[in-house]
Amino acid sequence: MKDWKKALVSPEDSIFTALGALDAAALRIALVVDPEERLLGVVTDGDIRRGLLRGLSLDSPVSGVMRREFVSARAEDSVADLLKIMREHDVQQLPLLDSQGRVLGVRRFSEIMGAPARSNWAVVMAGGLGTRLRPLTDSCPKPLLPVGGRPVIETIIAQLMRCGFRNFYISVNYLADMIIKHLGDGVRFGARFEYLREHERLGTAGALGLMPHVPDQPFVVTNGDILTRLNFGAMLDFHNLNGACATMGVREYQYQVPYGVIHTEGGRLVDIQEKPTQHHFVNAGIYVLSPEALEFVRPNVYLDMPGLFTELTRNHKNAAVYPILDYWSDIGSPEDLRKAEEAYPEVFA
Repeated sequence: MKDWKKALVSPEDSIFTALGALDAAALRIALVVDPEERLLGVVTDGDIRRGLLRGLSLDSPVSGVMRREFVSARAEDSVADLLKIMREHDVQQLPLLDSQGRVLGVRRFSEIMGAPARSNWAVVMAGGLGTRLRPLTDSCPKPLLPVGGRPVIETIIAQLMRCGFRNFYISVNYLADMIIKHLGDGVRFGARFEYLREHERLGTAGALGLMPHVPDQPFVVTNGDILTRLNFGAMLDFHNLNGACATMGVREYQYQVPYGVIHTEGGRLVDIQEKPTQHHFVNAGIYVLSPEALEFVRPNVYLDMPGLFTELTRNHKNAAVYPILDYWSDIGSPEDLRKAEEAYPEVFA
C-alpha cells in the first residue's frame, strides 16, 4: 500500500489541501477524518473537479466536496473480498477500517489487478520546433530532451502505458528522423508505434488528418512536451460517460491583481476589492476526441486544437472540459525545464 497517511485531511481543510493530499499519497482518494482518524467522508479528484466546475474555489473547505456516503472494508478482509466489494460498488479505492471506524489503510483496484489494457489509440504530438528552448533544440527535438535522465517523450509514453494504452500514433516534423530512430516501432517498450509525418506544419489538430484510417473508438491526444501524472484512462472514461464529441483537459490558473479593483454602477463606486485573486481554466494540451470530431479536420490544412474545438461548438457538438488535478508541467521554456527536473524524482519515482 502507498503511504496512505498522506491522504488524511480534516473537514475544515481547504480543497487545495485535499488536492495536495491526493498528489502526495498518489492514491487518487483523500480521506476526511476526525482528530481520532475516524473516517467521515472521502474525496476523489472527480469530486474536486465537479466542485470547481460548479464554482467552488481551491480555498473552499473540503467539506463542500466530500462524500459522506462511502464504501469501506475491514483490514482483515481477503483480497477476494476486497475485489468483490470494489466490483459490486464500482469503486477503484477502498479504505480499510477497524471496528471503531478508524482508517488503517487503503487498497486500490489497480494495485491488485493492474491497469486494464485499452485498445484505444493515443496520439503524441512530437513535431514542435521548441523555439523557446534554443539552443538546446538546435540539434535535438524537444520531445527527446532529457528530464530526470529520460527523454520527455518516453515519460509521456510510460504514463500512457501505465494507464493501459498500447497503440500510439506519434506526429513528427522537426528533426523527425531522430525521434523515429530513437523510438523505433515500439516493440522494446511493449507497445506499437506508428508515425504521422508532417511535411509541412499542420497544427495540433491538422496533423490528425494524416491518420491512415479513422479510429473506431475515442482516442487520446497529448502534446509531446507535457509531463503529467494524469490518469489518461479516467479522462477517457469521463469523455465516454458524458457522450462528448471532444474533451479538453484544463488546468486552473490563478493570479493576483496587484491593485484594488473598483466596481462601479452608473458611474458610482459600489465596491473595492483589494488585490483579488482571479481563477480561470486554461488549455492543458491534452484531449480526448471521438471519431466524429475528425469530420472537421481537412487533409493537409493547418488547424490547431483551439480552432477544432471552436468548430465543434459552432456546430453544436458536445465539447466537454476535464479539470486536471494531477501533476502537470509544460516543458516550454528553460525555466519550465528546470522546474520539471527538480520535481521529477518525487513525481515519477
